[in-house]
Amino acid sequence: MSIDQKKQLEQQLWNIANTLRGLMDADEFRDYILGFIFYKYLSEKMELNANKILSESGETIKYREINENTLDGQEFLEAIKEETVESLGYFLKPSELFSQIAARGSQNEEASETDNNNASENSSESFILGDLTIILRNIEQSTAGTDSEDDFNKLFEDLDLTSTKLGRTEKDKNKVISKILGHLDKIDFELENTESDILGDAYEYLIGQFASGAGKKAGEFYTPQEVSKVLSKIVTTGKTKLRSVYDPTCGSGSLLLRVAKEVQDVAFFYGQERNRTTYNLARMNMILHDVHYSKFDIRKEDTLERPQHLDKKFEAIVANPPFSAQWSANVLFQTDDRFSQYGKLAPGSKADFAFIQHMIYQLDENGAMAVVMPHGVLFRGGAEGHIRQYLIEDCNYLDAVIGLPANIFYGTSIPTSILVFKKCRENPDDVLFIDASQHFEKVKTQNILQEEHIDKIVSTYRERKPEEKYSYVAKISEIKENDFNLNIPRYVDTFEAEESIDLAEIAQKLKAVDSSMLEIDNTISAFCKELGIETPF
Repeated sequence: MSIDQKKQLEQQLWNIANTLRGLMDADEFRDYILGFIFYKYLSEKMELNANKILSESGETIKYREINENTLDGQEFLEAIKEETVESLGYFLKPSELFSQIAARGSQNEEASETDNNNASENSSESFILGDLTIILRNIEQSTAGTDSEDDFNKLFEDLDLTSTKLGRTEKDKNKVISKILGHLDKIDFELENTESDILGDAYEYLIGQFASGAGKKAGEFYTPQEVSKVLSKIVTTGKTKLRSVYDPTCGSGSLLLRVAKEVQDVAFFYGQERNRTTYNLARMNMILHDVHYSKFDIRKEDTLERPQHLDKKFEAIVANPPFSAQWSANVLFQTDDRFSQYGKLAPGSKADFAFIQHMIYQLDENGAMAVVMPHGVLFRGGAEGHIRQYLIEDCNYLDAVIGLPANIFYGTSIPTSILVFKKCRENPDDVLFIDASQHFEKVKTQNILQEEHIDKIVSTYRERKPEEKYSYVAKISEIKENDFNLNIPRYVDTFEAEESIDLAEIAQKLKAVDSSMLEIDNTISAFCKELGIETPF
């Protein structure tokens, strides 16, 4: 697919999404649109897989042609279900496929336009809502007792087809949903093309679009793609394969998936997310990007309070935790292995260092970790200063500090930084500082990192090269002299001297101006005398 075709597809999907724009907020109609796209994906994947099974068995019949009401049809379905649940993790009957429901919805919509008999409303127009609810529930239940059960459990719970926001009456709701399904049914996601990730890219585009319109809420589920690229390229430096990648605040899962694009293979994805809706979105995003259910483990829980993967160490860790979030800082955590060695807990009003400590604990000895943080973690004192000093002086885990431009994240305009940590550092005697805060392009109200800005950050990190007014390699001893304050201007001098002013030259220019003004005054006075009027001076 060409770039123009890709953009056309993205615009088509966004136009469909806008069908709901007037009915509800962006973060609400996001769940419907992404949920329906996911249902379409599952259906098409199911049909392709079932047709392959039938073909390999020597059958000439296609999956959607199977009669579910006959004994032969039911035998076909049982055999296909057994294989499909193992390979895909779920099952859909022919009558439950997206295209079948979309077609019935279109017929129903056409009929309703010519039928003015309101008495038939409930009988002829409620089947889309009713059938759709049952189908989505059946997808989840088809996984019961299987290895994929946790990955599909309550996956569609945010798709509330009874919501009055879809319409006041059943007829109104059916009309809206039928229209959306009909539009989506016309789009070919080319799932047969295994070399393409058209649908995955389109899904990421929509998530980004919703994030840009969701304001402060966007930070709960989305890291801008350009920032994700920087984090991903840093943690994969020098590697072509990863045993594992972990994001303790994974949001929609986009950051985990971005890491996978930087290497040939990621053996396993781990993530944790507190928000239920975002947790569901992350699981959908994984499956939709063709990550097999056996290769990811996304859990719903508060990472700091109830961590779910503490028995594991990860080769790569990436995260964009909520900035300066509150946490309990319960005294019991002083005996928690994640925090006990530091002697102090991060303050309850700012969990930034608690997230860092949690990730450090789970970082493998040969691993790399890149995390987005507010600038306050670089210089705040108290318990945070104590933890920062311990990480640098006692552990020597801090590898680099990268300053990003302000107004680069949705929902906040503050400047941010990327902290890079390694347990076995190649350069144990120093820390690299990069000030990329002035390297961006302004697009409308948002600051954007272009490819050249990303490449400059990454190449500077990998080559560890100092550059005037951009980067600096600071010895640990120098950081110690600065009381372990990591404020970037202490190390990268970006001061621009103002152009010197030649006062003598300015004085001569002022004299010339005075002389010129005197000549003009004399000329005006002469004209006034000729006219016989009083001069204005």
